[in-house]
Amino acid sequence: MKYIIKILFIAILILVCVGYYFKNSGDHITGDKLVGIGILAASFVLMPIFIYHRWKDKKVKDYMLTEENLNKMRDYGKNKDNKSK
Repeated sequence: MKYIIKILFIAILILVCVGYYFKNSGDHITGDKLVGIGILAASFVLMPIFIYHRWKDKKVKDYMLTEENLNKMRDYGKNKDNKSK
C-alpha cells in the first residue's frame, strides 16, 4: 500500500508539472486540463487511499475524549509536574 501511495503521488506530481509546462508553452487548454486532472486525482484518489492506509488499524476510541482518556491526561499532567520539581 505504501508503494502504491508513493507511485500515485509521483505520477500526480509529474502530471501537474507537465500541465504547467504546457501552460507556459502556450497551450493553455491542455495545460489546464492536465493540472485539473492531477488535482482531482490527488483529491479523490490519493487522499482517500492515504487516509485509509493511516487509519486502518487504529481504534477510534483512543482518539475520543471519553472520561477514561480525560483521566489519563490529568494523571499524565500531574506526573509530569511532580517530576519537574
